[in-house]
Amino acid sequence: MNPRAKILILVALALSALVWAQQPAPAQPAQPSQPVAKQPQVKSKGEADALMAIFNAQDVDSRIKAVDTLLAKYADTEFKVVALQIGAASYQQKNDFENMVVYAERTLEADPKNFAAMLMLASGIAQRTREFDLDREEKLARAEKYAHGAQEVLKTALKPNPNLTDEQWEAAKKDFDAQAHEALGLAAMARKKYDVTIAEFKTAIEVASSPDPATMVRLGAVYNMAGKYDEAIALLDKLMAQPDVHPQIKQFAQAERARAFQLKSAGAKPAAQPPATTAPPQIEIKKP
Repeated sequence: MNPRAKILILVALALSALVWAQQPAPAQPAQPSQPVAKQPQVKSKGEADALMAIFNAQDVDSRIKAVDTLLAKYADTEFKVVALQIGAASYQQKNDFENMVVYAERTLEADPKNFAAMLMLASGIAQRTREFDLDREEKLARAEKYAHGAQEVLKTALKPNPNLTDEQWEAAKKDFDAQAHEALGLAAMARKKYDVTIAEFKTAIEVASSPDPATMVRLGAVYNMAGKYDEAIALLDKLMAQPDVHPQIKQFAQAERARAFQLKSAGAKPAAQPPATTAPPQIEIKKP
């Protein structure tokens, strides 16, 4: 996934479960309007300390080390799925695709309905599949299977922990659904089906609780590939007018906008290959 708040959502939801597990149960727990998934329980002080080491990690590498320590010392921890999910998201944040796949697949082994791991695999595989890969169709079919699988699980997914309000959970589900659509768009882009890519990216932007600026850059790039330069310029102008866009994302947007003007002036035909700006860089996300 990409750089962005998407990773923050994954990590924050998992880390919030660790914090919740350390809190004493209220005498009269509030009854949520939406059902909540069964909460894992801490079995010892040592395990609690290991969990908090994950939460208190000051950087990605420290977080990964804390995850591995927990899993090595407490193999029977009820937080195994949470820890593996955090590990996968952390490797994704580092742009370490191979280790992300390892931890995401381990997450799915422990929890076959873990939509977060499905989404990481869907977007990662689709984004790294190349035109002349001998197993291109196999990879893209796998990515699409994960994306559709995540969408199905989300339809009935329980709220992951009681700290989330119903409104926060609904917003998070919208963002996860947006990730699935973006992954499907990436798969379509690898096949050069630009109309499908545009439709999926537009849906990702529309269904998200807060549109992802990086997805908007990707959509602008695909407009350029499809020869729809005016649409690219209008979208990127809208993005660059937003005051809170990360400088790196804005830099990519500026480059893609300039490319749209250049291609339009030259009367260029639709591109055969994706430009470099279809993949905005990873952005360091601080601990929530």
